[in-house]
Amino acid sequence: MLSLKRSAVDTLWLLRPCDDGGTDYVCFRDHCDHVEVLEGYHQPPQMPLIKHRQVLLNADVPRFRHRFERQQGFRHGPPLF
Repeated sequence: MLSLKRSAVDTLWLLRPCDDGGTDYVCFRDHCDHVEVLEGYHQPPQMPLIKHRQVLLNADVPRFRHRFERQQGFRHGPPLF
């Protein structure tokens, strides 16, 4: 799937800073047979806002990651929360 750091649930974070000091994020969570994708916004100390959630097959992940990185300006980064 993706090169992810091993943990209980593997994750990959893509981040994009916003003009207001917050951060748009995309979090890919690997669940063995599928990947959950969370798109949202976070500005501490507020709770993260999930704008969109979807489930992808592992084969679809590279296309989605490419879209966020190349077309929308997201970059790999550390977990926000």
